[in-house]
Amino acid sequence: MRAIKIIGCLFLGVSFLSCGSSKKLKVEQDWKSLFNGENLEGWTTKIHHYEVGDNHGNTFRAEGGIIKVRYDAYEGDFNDRFGHLYYDEPYGYFHLSMEYRFVGDVHPGAPVFVEKNSGVMFHSQDPRTMLKEQNWPISVEMQFLAGLDDGKERPTGNMCSPGTDVVFKGKIDDRHCIRSSSDTYYGSNWIKAELIVLGDSLVSHFINGKKVLEYTKPQIGGEVVERYDPDMKKDGTSLKKGFIALQSEGQPIDFRNIKIKNLEGCMNPKAKNYSEHYIKSNAAHCVF
Repeated sequence: MRAIKIIGCLFLGVSFLSCGSSKKLKVEQDWKSLFNGENLEGWTTKIHHYEVGDNHGNTFRAEGGIIKVRYDAYEGDFNDRFGHLYYDEPYGYFHLSMEYRFVGDVHPGAPVFVEKNSGVMFHSQDPRTMLKEQNWPISVEMQFLAGLDDGKERPTGNMCSPGTDVVFKGKIDDRHCIRSSSDTYYGSNWIKAELIVLGDSLVSHFINGKKVLEYTKPQIGGEVVERYDPDMKKDGTSLKKGFIALQSEGQPIDFRNIKIKNLEGCMNPKAKNYSEHYIKSNAAHCVF
């Protein structure tokens, strides 16, 4: 119950937060930018059909303070060159915030489902454990979608589960993707997406300041992932920590303002680096 209450206290759209009392927490503190705005230092690529670290065709690029996903240097059709850009430090308890926008057209030969479709993976396996021909990382995805010309509802901030399972409404949900309650967004406007992840317990998705999905107990399981190392997929294993990765599926997309607040740290008030925003104690981080 404490963790659920803190979710409401962690998610902030203003400068200060009151959690049912006169006590307020300053929200700007302890955020870390994951992107330096100039290059992809601190990030690692893994693209289907290529070895880890090979940013084929300059798929992921840093330009003008934005991480761009582009395919203008691809030869031939898309050929299932699904890719991911991984931040090099794993996290277990965290609040992730970013903005994204869809731009341009799908690369020729990409599957129909990738139109106005991308996402951010979390609790992912290390890309260095992926085989060259593995199509997706074993991970959980916050899926980003935009509306199409057919006018049908197409919410964003959904959950998809390559090689994983989650508990939704009290039971393991065997659907690959679970739709959120978000609005449908059209065009190339920037959309703000946020994740609050509490290890292997509670996960909450937010779009433009509104909670749109919540589920629990992320774990290894399910299907979709192919040609993986069997040692990496032990179904039923709880996912307590992992890597964060931006997705490339054939649809050009931009990412900016990518930042994270680590929710695991020193919770001893006597320590120099104590902070009230932590909800997972790690005594090894304390400095006295």
